[in-house]
Amino acid sequence: MNAPAELASALKSPLDGDTRFSVTGDGWPLTEQQQELIDLAEDLGRNRFAARAAGIDREAQFPFANYADMKERKLLGLCVPKEHGGRGADLFTYALVSATLGKYCGATALTFNMHACSSLWPGVLADALDMTVEQRAEHEAHRAGHYKRIVEQGAIYAQPFSEGTAAAAGKAPFGTMARKVDGGWLISGKKIFASLSGAANYYGLLCTEDKGADAHKSMRDSLYIAVPADAPGVSIVGDWDPLGMRGTVSRTLIMNDVFVPDSAQMMPRGIYYQAAARWPHMFTTLSPTYMGITIAAYEFAVKYLRGEIAGMGPPVKRRQFATKQITIAQMHILLEQTRAMFLRSFSEARVDPPKAMRLRAYATQFTIMENANEMCRLAIRTCGGQSMLRSLPLERLYRDSRCGSLMLPWTAELCLDRIGREALYEPGEADD
Repeated sequence: MNAPAELASALKSPLDGDTRFSVTGDGWPLTEQQQELIDLAEDLGRNRFAARAAGIDREAQFPFANYADMKERKLLGLCVPKEHGGRGADLFTYALVSATLGKYCGATALTFNMHACSSLWPGVLADALDMTVEQRAEHEAHRAGHYKRIVEQGAIYAQPFSEGTAAAAGKAPFGTMARKVDGGWLISGKKIFASLSGAANYYGLLCTEDKGADAHKSMRDSLYIAVPADAPGVSIVGDWDPLGMRGTVSRTLIMNDVFVPDSAQMMPRGIYYQAAARWPHMFTTLSPTYMGITIAAYEFAVKYLRGEIAGMGPPVKRRQFATKQITIAQMHILLEQTRAMFLRSFSEARVDPPKAMRLRAYATQFTIMENANEMCRLAIRTCGGQSMLRSLPLERLYRDSRCGSLMLPWTAELCLDRIGREALYEPGEADD
């Protein structure tokens, strides 16, 4: 997409490179690989993605050019294991990269979450789960095919969850059904808010195995299967004109007796249910995008008040006013609190985490999603009327940030519900 460059880049500033505006802040220990990947994401974000973000938002178009850049720089294989030709990033490293991209284009980072998790979940997360020898062999054979598509062909994977029911929140079986037939599966159902619709090459669907009309539907029978976008029976319907995250293009996905071979499975039967129970951090992967937005809003406000934002005419400094200084202080505190929780929670992510870590994961998800919008609100208030102009990024950051708390499977409300219940009840306890 040849969108005009957004008038949002900062002028040359003595704050360029300031660690306050980095995902890890000052002094967080990084591996050589993590630093290399953060630097790559910074380069792409600052020099490519930022200039395209306004056009992507305005036209509600998928960021195809950004994905072409990520393909060229071999970032599409971020979470593909090294033995399959990828970069072998774990969950924490993914989060650092995603948050860095989120500073420059929220829609790119949010859609990249769905793609990266399509490698991460069948990869290092699945490696930590219990499988029989037969299941492990099946899984190795199937995921090799998916990884080859990503690494060698640049295939893009989506991960539609929502159906308009309690399924995406983990409280009911998925309504999309997969019936076993010779050589594969027949899949029928509907996914709403299906991000990357019309852009992905494969849709990694969560569905329920259809065991017959008389069988009880159970979440234990959840399946994770990749459906080719061009398979007969796949259709995309509906318009897409939302408040924010417009470039995700999350239209409705319809499957009508879509046949896929057995090799389309992303995990063997029963393994997704195990993953959902034992890997709670797998559902926090949307939040790094909003961590990036939180940082971007703070950086904009600081440079704006210093008179260092391009496209504003002659530079005007506004930092001398006490009210501005107080708001920046509030924003700085908010950023430090949010980033500290982000780094701790993702760095300790593991299979079978103890209760304290699980509660912290809920709290971190809630904090990031709510604080992103609060940071943008404070930034708009202190920067004033001009900051609402669409020629500057803050208006877009505000709209994008409002969407995070609504996103399944862990909305802000569901996080509060889980924290309150699990803080007060131990497993098996009930009120008489």
